[in-house]
Order: sequence, then structure tokens, then C-alpha cells
Amino acid sequence: MAGVNDEIFDAEIGHQVDLQKFSNGVVRRLVAVLNRVDADLFAQLTAALDRLPAESFTVERLEGLLASVRQLNLAAYQQIEQEFGTVLREFAEYEAGYQLELFRSTIPAQVIAQVPVHSVNVSQVYSAALARPFQARNLREWSQGIESARMVRIRDAVRIGYVENQTTTEIVRRIRGTRAKGYADGLIEIDRRSIESVVRTAIAHTAAVTREAFIEENLDLVKAVEWCSTLDSRTSPICQIRDGLKYTADTHKPIGHKWPWLGGPGMAHWNCRSTSVPVLKSWRELGIPMDDLDPGTRASMDGQVPADTTFAQWLKKQPAARQDEVLGPTRAKQYRAGKDLGAFFNDKGRLLTLDQMAANDATRRERLAA
Repeated sequence: MAGVNDEIFDAEIGHQVDLQKFSNGVVRRLVAVLNRVDADLFAQLTAALDRLPAESFTVERLEGLLASVRQLNLAAYQQIEQEFGTVLREFAEYEAGYQLELFRSTIPAQVIAQVPVHSVNVSQVYSAALARPFQARNLREWSQGIESARMVRIRDAVRIGYVENQTTTEIVRRIRGTRAKGYADGLIEIDRRSIESVVRTAIAHTAAVTREAFIEENLDLVKAVEWCSTLDSRTSPICQIRDGLKYTADTHKPIGHKWPWLGGPGMAHWNCRSTSVPVLKSWRELGIPMDDLDPGTRASMDGQVPADTTFAQWLKKQPAARQDEVLGPTRAKQYRAGKDLGAFFNDKGRLLTLDQMAANDATRRERLAA
């Protein structure tokens, strides 16, 4: 019989895999907003440059002509910020509900009757996620920083273009890129990559803040948290060294090692894909009399942490269908044939909405309950 900590570990890692795919979908949605605006923005830029012959170029005249471009750029990032704020609010609500349902569905009813599982205030969690900095800035500051940096890149490229006697077409092409390469060779491709990094990091940040708030509300049940890293060829040294290490549930002090928390899984660095897994107390640590629990409940609430609890070990135990979903059918077939995970692992895959994530999580809970 699998212990409760084994079941929670398996569920949390599966949930983290889906979270990476959900992030992919959000990135595409927000970059699409920027792409839709770009057509108008570059039309405005072309028109502005056509009204400014090289012989009459001055910085002051350029700033005036770029006013409409600046307004379009600002509007685009305001729309992105608004849409992403809605996504994060919905995600915080979903994540809080997921953690609550996970505990309620895995912890035996006899235990919950004596040590209840508590929910978190979603509004407070969401506000905390927005206010709490990640990588030194909060979400609003990152959004404003990308918007202003993009406009600076456009302005500076125009100035250089006039100095080098480039045509309007050459200036715009250098900034936007070429259609043949999907506009990925332009200067502002940097800003799309910046949006992607901020989105992925902000979602991981929100998930981590929500988990921390949930664990804080349930310290009577949780004795520690375990750092679990996605171990593949792109895993950072920060997360490699911390995989499988445990920390106190309340203050995140190292347990049996020296490596500091550094903000925790999901917040330790840009694009962090690690997650934290709660380790529940045993029935003895919970102070529940033996006579109040049947033997099966006592066995499941033994407080033991799963052995070899790494992402690679988790993936090895999954059915072929789940491996196909994570790696893709071709790579999963190679993986089952013995190829090392680090040789081809990529967290990009099928895009998931919140509804799809919920369906996957429900399926896992049904499997655990069977």
C-alpha cells in the first residue's frame, strides 16, 4: 500500500509537468497580443520616418514623430499586463483549490476528522504574489521595464539608421526583422523573449506563493517541504544541487544540509521549473491515538518520504501514455528503450488550459482513489 507522502509526491510532480505546458499556452497568448499590435506599430513607424527626410533629421523632431508609435507600444503592454493579471488571478484560484483537493483526497478521513485541512484566502494569495518581488522586481515593474526598453530600442535603431543613411525600409527591417524568418531576426525579438521569461517566471512564482500560503495554513499536518527539480540537460546548478533536499515547512531552514532556500523552487532563478512537495507528519507526530485509526490508515500515514524522489525517478514509474505526453511519442519510445533522459528532454509540448489541467488532476485523483 502506497503511503500518503508517496501519493502526494506523484501528484505534485505530475501537476508541475502540466504547469510547464500551461505556461507555454500563456506565452503564446500574450505574444500574440504583441504580434497583432506590431502591424499597426510598424505602419505608424514607416509613416513617421517618411515624414522625416534625412536632411531635416533632429532628435527633437524624431521624438515628436514617434509619439504615435510610443502610444501604440504602451497600449500593447498595458493590454498584455491586463490579460496576464486575469490569467494569474484565475491560476491562483485554481492552484489554491488544487492543493486543498489534493490533501483532502489523499489524507485519510480518519486523520482529517482530527486534524482538519484548511483552505487559503485566494484574494490575499493573489495580492501577495503581485506584491512580492521575483528576481528583484514585481510584475508591474517588469511589464513597465520591458515596454520602455522596447521603445528605447526602436528609437536608438532609428537614430543609427539616419546616421548610416539607411532607407526607411532598411531601418524598419532591422527593427522588426524579415518575414522570411518569421520576424525572429529583428531587434525587438529580444522583447518577445523577455515576455516569455517573465510569464514563465511569474506563473512559477504565483504557484510557489500559493503553495507556501497553503502549507502555512496547514502546519499542523506538514513537517517539511522537499525541493524537487526537473532533472534534464537544462537544469540549473542551483536546482541540481537542491533536488531531493528538505527544508522546514515554516521558516525553510535546511534539514541535514547547508544549501539555503533562495526563495524556493519556482523562484530561485529565471524560468525555474522546480517545485516543492509537502512532507506530511506521521500519525504519531500528529498526536493521534493508535486506537482511533485502522491499520491501513496508520500504514499510509507513516511519515516516510519516498525513496529516490527525483523527477527522473518519477517519470520512470509513469505509464507509457504519460511518458508520451511528457516527452512526445518518439522521444518517449527512445526513453523506454534506454536512452538517457537528459539527451532529449524538453518541457515544451501539448498546450494546456486551466480546464485541461483540472481534468488531468481529476484523473490522477481518481487513479489514487482506485
